[in-house]
Amino acid sequence: MTQEAIKSLLPKFIDSLTDKKRSPATILAYRSDLTQLVDFLIGREKVLPEQVRPDDLDSFRDTLLSDKYTPKSVSRKLNAVKTFFRYLISENIITTDVSASVAHPKIEGTLPKFLSPMEYRGLRDVVRSDVRIAAIIELILQTGLRISEVASLKTENISADSMKIEAYATQPERNVPLNKPSKDVLASYTAIRPKVDSPYVFISKNGKPLAVRNIRASIARYIQRAELPSYSVNDLRTTFIVENLKAGVDIVLLSQVSGHKRLSTTERYLELAEITDPGKKQTLIEL
Repeated sequence: MTQEAIKSLLPKFIDSLTDKKRSPATILAYRSDLTQLVDFLIGREKVLPEQVRPDDLDSFRDTLLSDKYTPKSVSRKLNAVKTFFRYLISENIITTDVSASVAHPKIEGTLPKFLSPMEYRGLRDVVRSDVRIAAIIELILQTGLRISEVASLKTENISADSMKIEAYATQPERNVPLNKPSKDVLASYTAIRPKVDSPYVFISKNGKPLAVRNIRASIARYIQRAELPSYSVNDLRTTFIVENLKAGVDIVLLSQVSGHKRLSTTERYLELAEITDPGKKQTLIEL
């Protein structure tokens, strides 16, 4: 077995995720979460993989909870930890998975949230002067794109009436229809978009593609300005799904457009929309 330090094994694990074509957002999150673990273990003088014991990982979990991380965030970090230790076993670096017995914190089941028409209109008002972020917010509201999909959107994949979302990670390629509001905001942004040679739709002033974390932070600031502190960026996508269900849009169509791998995922939103019998409308609505 190797005597290589955990800190030096982490970049190799990250490279393995890249080789497996995991999404950039996943890789970024794993790197951040596991760097946090490595720093914690070094603080306990555990620098080699074989020095780590289940109680070290239990303490890591409990420390995160005491530092006010939500159970959901801690659970996500533990997923990264468990994946990392399974990698160490697959590479014959360790022989026992010390993460296997580490339990996830209990997560209370809560329904996702969605904005009312008055609330998302208020958000539009405060972001109006920022054409780029206004376009991103409107695009999510009108099409239900994930933030990572917005960041990866390419100009060559936008046509007159739809846009192609390229396959990534475990998500297959799909086409998303564009309604008039989404076409209008894309046209408004294109008019002021920096004239640089970049394949991506949403870019910075120097032509670099916008990072997911920057998009998330920018939208979060406008949500605060709109005095909607109980909402997060992800609630915009939920709003798209709920409003279309309420309007009687066919749930199979909505599931395909949203990129849900299972229809059951979309069906979970029926309770939120207070719908018992989904409609059959074959056209998405304009929010």
